[in-house]
Amino acid sequence: MARILVDMDGVLCNLLGKWLTAYNREYQDTLEPNALKTWGPHRYARAGKAVYKYLSQPGFFRDLEPLPHAVDSVRTLVDDDHDIVIVTSAKNGHKEKIEWVREHLPFLPQENIVFAHRKALVRGDVLFDDAPHNLEAFQPYGLSVAMAYRYNEGVDCPRVPDWPGFLELIRARFPAPVYR
Repeated sequence: MARILVDMDGVLCNLLGKWLTAYNREYQDTLEPNALKTWGPHRYARAGKAVYKYLSQPGFFRDLEPLPHAVDSVRTLVDDDHDIVIVTSAKNGHKEKIEWVREHLPFLPQENIVFAHRKALVRGDVLFDDAPHNLEAFQPYGLSVAMAYRYNEGVDCPRVPDWPGFLELIRARFPAPVYR
C-alpha cells in the first residue's frame, strides 16, 4: 500500500480548459494548453497577468470537469488499498474544491483533502502533479509522477499521459500483496 498524493487542477480536473476558454473569450486571444512551454500562462497571454483573475472568481473551481478516467482510477486505487490524499493549492476556492471532491469522489473522507502551496511538506510515497516546482521539490521524499504537459517536460521524473497510464505505473511500482 502506498500513500498517493494527488493534485486537483490539471490532474483530477480540467483546469486549463475552462480557464483558457474564459480568458480567450474576454481578451480575444487564442491561448491553448500546448502553447505553454513553461510554467506560468502569463508569459504567453497577450493580457499578461490578467490571465490569473479567473482563479479568484467565486464558483470557478466548483464545476471543473473531471479529466477522463480520473474518478474511476481514484476509486480503483482506493480499492487496491492505497491511501489517496488530495493535495491542492488554492488562494481562493477552498470550499468549492471540497464540494468538488464530495461530489466526484464521495468515497474519500474529507480528512483526505489537504491545502498546501508547498506540497513536498505533505508526507507520501507518490506525488501525482503537473506543476514543475511541486514535482521537483517532492523528489527527495518520494516518487514524483508528472501528468504530462508541455510545460513540465523538463522535469526528470516518470511522465504519464493520462490516468490509465498512472494506474499502470502505480501497479508496477506497488504491486498488491498476495494473501495466502
